[in-house]
Amino acid sequence: MNLPQHVIALDGLTLRRFDAATDLPEFLAVIEDSLEHLRPWMPWAADHSATRTAAFLAERPGLWASGRDFTYAITQDGAIVGACGLFRREDTPDDVREIGYWLHPAATGRGLATRAARALAAEAFRLPGVACVEIVHDPANLASGAVPARLGFTEHVRRPAEALAPAETGEELVWRLTRAQASAS
Repeated sequence: MNLPQHVIALDGLTLRRFDAATDLPEFLAVIEDSLEHLRPWMPWAADHSATRTAAFLAERPGLWASGRDFTYAITQDGAIVGACGLFRREDTPDDVREIGYWLHPAATGRGLATRAARALAAEAFRLPGVACVEIVHDPANLASGAVPARLGFTEHVRRPAEALAPAETGEELVWRLTRAQASAS
């Protein structure tokens, strides 16, 4: 089975596979420092706890090995500033992968999420059988929507979604980048 790189170096920014044994204290601190920023859009932020974060990190190796979910720490100058992932939702076709991302508020507005998403899209298209990559967000989350727009994704569909976080509107916007689009850019 082909798997993405464990470490992706991006000139001053690094995406690296999480290490459950060593990353918990720093990752927990970054999440806790970001909760006010994350709560409007990330349903998991409402139930955040050290136990849940430890369980999240503990699950990563098995999900990585299965080829279903590749989660990275976004690091700058060696410090964790957020997280991103490339994964397959159970309700999507086998040839579709989704990218997700979030950043500590002090790391926003500098193109880090865009650089991370670009790298994850490239990794997705290195995997056999992947025809397209999607980024899904609430249409009201303009910062999240700016990322796929900058990367050449196209609006694919708007669909109803349960509003699970306080700022969510009950709709999802799905952006899509096909292998052909990625090759042309």
